[in-house]
Amino acid sequence: MNNFTFSSPTKIVFGRGVETGVGEETALHSKRVLLHFGGGSAERSGLLPRVRDSLRKAGVEWVELGGVRPNPRISLVREGVSLCRENGLDFILAVGGGSAIDSAKAIALGVGYPGDPWDFYDYTAKPEQALGVGVVLTIPAAGSESSTSSVLSDDETQTKRGCSSELLRPRFAFMNPELTFTLPAYQTAAGAADIMAHIMERYFTNARNVALTDRLCEAALRTVIDNLPRVLAAPDDYDARAEIMWAGSIAHNDLLGTGREGDWASHGIEHELSALYDVAHGAGLAVVFPAWMKFAWKHDVSRFARFATEVWGVERDWLDPERVALEGIRRLEAFFSASGLPVRLTELGIPLDRLDEMAARAVMKGNGFLGKFVELDAQEVRIILQYALAPR
Repeated sequence: MNNFTFSSPTKIVFGRGVETGVGEETALHSKRVLLHFGGGSAERSGLLPRVRDSLRKAGVEWVELGGVRPNPRISLVREGVSLCRENGLDFILAVGGGSAIDSAKAIALGVGYPGDPWDFYDYTAKPEQALGVGVVLTIPAAGSESSTSSVLSDDETQTKRGCSSELLRPRFAFMNPELTFTLPAYQTAAGAADIMAHIMERYFTNARNVALTDRLCEAALRTVIDNLPRVLAAPDDYDARAEIMWAGSIAHNDLLGTGREGDWASHGIEHELSALYDVAHGAGLAVVFPAWMKFAWKHDVSRFARFATEVWGVERDWLDPERVALEGIRRLEAFFSASGLPVRLTELGIPLDRLDEMAARAVMKGNGFLGKFVELDAQEVRIILQYALAPR
């Protein structure tokens, strides 16, 4: 087990109807906030009116900024920074999924910074201060409601980058599984794939003697695997929705990564897909992660065999662990496909003439290499993208 420091101070308020208390909680942090959200669904569902009413009753004043899109844009972040400065706002309340939360985090970083907030995402500046962020979560997927991470896109350069700092961990998150009942099936499945990817990025590690977090990762994966078919069949299954929502936070609040070093190559590769073609992040991961596994499994056959037996129920075969390992990969890919997700680049509608460019861009962030479990150069990323084209 590696040395680690673990801190997860986000206050979680979980359950039916809890969002009506967000005003009281927000008032403990600020009386002048930016209310940040996405499109019209939060308004039509009645969620935003309930949030506004709660803020009003708690004596909190707010300025609104909607319009967050999937793969959130730096352009809207810049607008949010200006609104906060012009109106003396000192807290951001995000209502939505990971895109709204990540955008809120970027605004929180930018308000007190004299330069452009994109500086934090192209690694020319390090976070030193940030406004507080609170969350009303509507989409279990990114885990941003209790993580240190934020991911943004720049339309001008077709670039997608992440920033991570303890300063970005939200102060609180209100999580009501009922708010997810109306999510489209595809969005629900893509969110589950994102959750699973966050767990698997940590699970596939070179660290040894990490039995506790191995078992925690396996339990979290099996929870999502068991409950996703339930919510796809019955969207208003509260208990199944609750399991997935809580798994999404646990997957990315760093608990499952304690004592181990994660890989994160699949995320780096997928970021190029969504930066260039604006695909849903979870859908892109459903394509990339099995392809990465088909490349990486020989690095540690025993870990992939354990993944197959403990997560997917493949029968152990001490004489042929390679067969077991490959069956686990096959079952993951089949699960994504059965959930309505793409498992090939062609299913995403991505043209094949930019694979070399995507591979080169993916490794730029790591000085020519990507990943920790298996270190990849551009040529190896290109092979993984080739695996994502056709069965292997």
